[in-house]
Amino acid sequence: MIKKMKLKGISKKRVRKSFFYIILIYIVFALTFYYSLRNNGDDNNTRFINFLLSGGNSHMIGNYKLTNIVNSTVNFLLNIDISNPSSILDASILMYGNNDKILEMQHNDDYSNLEELKKVSSYMADPNPVDADNPIIYIYNSHQLENYSSTNLDIYGITPNVLMASYLLKEKLNSKGLSTIVEDSNLTEFLNLNGWNHAQSYNASRIFILDKKNKYSSLKYFIDIHRDSVNKDITTVNIDGKTYARILFVVGLEHDNYKDNIKIAEEMEVIANKLYKGLSRGIYKKEGSGVNGIYNQDISPNSVLIELGGVDNNIDEVLNTTEAISNILYHYINGDGDE
Repeated sequence: MIKKMKLKGISKKRVRKSFFYIILIYIVFALTFYYSLRNNGDDNNTRFINFLLSGGNSHMIGNYKLTNIVNSTVNFLLNIDISNPSSILDASILMYGNNDKILEMQHNDDYSNLEELKKVSSYMADPNPVDADNPIIYIYNSHQLENYSSTNLDIYGITPNVLMASYLLKEKLNSKGLSTIVEDSNLTEFLNLNGWNHAQSYNASRIFILDKKNKYSSLKYFIDIHRDSVNKDITTVNIDGKTYARILFVVGLEHDNYKDNIKIAEEMEVIANKLYKGLSRGIYKKEGSGVNGIYNQDISPNSVLIELGGVDNNIDEVLNTTEAISNILYHYINGDGDE
């Protein structure tokens, strides 16, 4: 009897000890994967873009059970079946997104907090580079690091920003037969190499625009994608049950050809109102002290600056809007404002 009691006592101690080691191993494992994900942001961003293009939705992240988390993490890191939503981890217990980190950056030519922006946004390579012979559309970002909400995504090293939006838009346009390229040079790195501050971003993007214009004589349309900083209720709209990040056209008035830029913005807005009523917030004409007033729009009469959503919009809303913009451009270029 005494021997049995001793054995039971020893058995319970072993169970507790084993349980302790299991918990410890799991914590170490979880932390290892957490920091692995955080330190592979560029790789994860490019995978995530392809996930979205394959029909994935970042909100699917919260739809999976706790028991699938570790397996999903391994699959994600090993790039196994990335088109399957199970490749994305469960955010219900890994919700590291923090809205307090989201920056208030308006389109007011104030670039004073670039260093803070770098903490929540990063450059990412084009996951699907194209070698177009005669592209007609050139998309670029004078402010590549302008970020969207990363809630539920930053645990994976995913930092949605306007560069990601540009890659998504490029794919949508090319799928419609509109040959499109994106400026994938690292503009922040270019600024640093030249000893320029962020206020000279338009000078940097101008160099790349002119380079692409000289390289591809076929280019007709030049689109600078930004994002706004006003409240989400202003930058978001629901159209036929689908939520979109709203767009705002910005035109600089301090150059001789600004009327041509206004014309293309007005015509695109008319089409936007026909196809997606409420998507456009209008046309913002800018001039005067403290603003750029040109935005490189003097380079071409078909230059367009589009504020795509705001700092609080999520990537799903942005993705929906890239589809909308591609349709708007398709109808504009083909001279058809009707569906």
